[in-house]
Amino acid sequence: MHIQMIVGLGNPGSKYDNTRHNAGFWFADELCRQMNGQFAHEAKFHGELARIHYQGADRRILKPQTFMNLSGKSVAALANFYKIEPEHILVVHDELDLPPGKMKLKQGGGHGGHNGLKDIQAQLGSADFWRLRIGIGHPGHRDLVVGFVLTNPPLSERQLIHASIDHAVREYGLLIEGDNSLATQAINGYAVP
Repeated sequence: MHIQMIVGLGNPGSKYDNTRHNAGFWFADELCRQMNGQFAHEAKFHGELARIHYQGADRRILKPQTFMNLSGKSVAALANFYKIEPEHILVVHDELDLPPGKMKLKQGGGHGGHNGLKDIQAQLGSADFWRLRIGIGHPGHRDLVVGFVLTNPPLSERQLIHASIDHAVREYGLLIEGDNSLATQAINGYAVP
């Protein structure tokens, strides 16, 4: 696992800042803060970009500003410019099928109905990128999903989500340049204290 590009998914604009769909942005912001990076708007990449230095190499943290359904436009623009292959990209996103406080790391797979992932797969022409799925819970019925992901979680759930994000950020060494099995074990085995 040698990650050159970390993508946090979310929707731009202050009205979405605290919504469940922005869990990927929350991760990107916390990682950037911990690594002393700074986001700047990059029009050619349709997003906010931070460059961090880790173990002798530059890594890029991207927050697409295209709205979730068009995330691939931003991801592909950056990946193509720097010639970053999908297997060196980590996409961090909200996950309905995991409860708040849980997360899963894996490489490849389907998009599970997540429109951000769907567009990234289409734009990259590959599903081989890594995903860090941040659990946000499920409203119980698929007809309620759109409203659910675009609302703010209650404080108790937000705290669980942030606890999992904090843990993942603490494991950034494994996430960015670690042994695949160790990274997966450290993330997938996490339980809220």
